[in-house]
Amino acid sequence: MSDIGSGDEGISSQKYHGQVMDAGGNNFDSGQQAQEQELATKMLQIQSKRFYLDVKQNRRGRFIKVAEIGADGRRSQIFLAMSTAAEFRDHLSAFSDFYSSLGPPNPDNVPDDGKLKSEMMLKDNRRYYLDLKENSRGRFLRVSQTQTRGGPRAQVALPAQGMIEFRDALTDLLDDFGSDDGGFKGELPEGRHLRVDNKNFYFDIGQNNRGVYMKVSEVKSNFRTAITVPEKCWTRFRDILADYCDKMNRAHDPDHHQGASGAPAQRAPSAQPNRDVESFAGSAPPRI
Repeated sequence: MSDIGSGDEGISSQKYHGQVMDAGGNNFDSGQQAQEQELATKMLQIQSKRFYLDVKQNRRGRFIKVAEIGADGRRSQIFLAMSTAAEFRDHLSAFSDFYSSLGPPNPDNVPDDGKLKSEMMLKDNRRYYLDLKENSRGRFLRVSQTQTRGGPRAQVALPAQGMIEFRDALTDLLDDFGSDDGGFKGELPEGRHLRVDNKNFYFDIGQNNRGVYMKVSEVKSNFRTAITVPEKCWTRFRDILADYCDKMNRAHDPDHHQGASGAPAQRAPSAQPNRDVESFAGSAPPRI
């Protein structure tokens, strides 16, 4: 019996459209594609599938693109930061050991969802789900990557018999290029969502080679725009918003802010200088 996941398992297979993506799966503008370098690549033929492991580098750092090409030529791909690739490599060893301990496939002893073993990896605001599954075609490892703003997960399916070969190829690349992403080492806060009338606002925390940032996106049915705010100015950004909120509260309800004698209440001076426009050294933050 062949250890290949079937298409009815929800595996995403998409044609390439010349898009360049970062380690988190974000699309770059076509004008930025020339800034991406391919540092190394490995190709694996596992049963009827080919897998390409490409180490790439762009202005946000290094990452590994894993592309699966099925027998019909259709492709699926996921993106792994170098540290995530190292964690995935370690999970592959554990999954392979578990797979080796299983007996022959038994259709009468398969869980309802087909899952034999599962793990989850977390990187910034993205999750990677690893599921060793079994169906009528055999056993396979499905790796799915969540997207920042919802939508279908990006997925690849690795035949279980090829997990060791895949792990060894990944290990070779990590030995050559390392597993350090640089930057912030802790867990970033979860994204937040705010709906106002017919608008949706999304707050997402991420990082690149310039540091940690907050992306604030305004989304309507046919419109989307976003700004990025570097972590170093979050406090001042908050102070400016708080100052505007205070001023508008006084404008809407001036009596509420008067003292006992009827004179306007005095506000404590701000610890920060009151500037209408904030400027920051260096070039503008990159478009996320």
